[in-house]
Amino acid sequence: MFLARVEGSVVATKKDPNMSGRKLLLLRPQLVDDKDPTKFRPGVNTVVAVDCLGAGIGELVMFTQGSSARLAPGMKEAPVDAVIIGIVDAVDVLGKQIYSAKQ
Repeated sequence: MFLARVEGSVVATKKDPNMSGRKLLLLRPQLVDDKDPTKFRPGVNTVVAVDCLGAGIGELVMFTQGSSARLAPGMKEAPVDAVIIGIVDAVDVLGKQIYSAKQ
């Protein structure tokens, strides 16, 4: 599992039939900063993930990739490589809260 910030959405009108009706979001993975472990720093890549939970732009989410993504409910027949599996409420690192959805 990985943490990412939702940066946008992806629209594809022509796609595999098993992807019909699925919401696609653009994610930016988040890394704990090496210099300041009380902060996140954005990764350099982006990931397109299927959203089954109703995440929104700006939210911090958990996602999984690879064969684990196809284990999410309803994904067995879909050609997916990344699925959002949680919307994050809080993150603690070294005893300090570095993220709260209530901020």
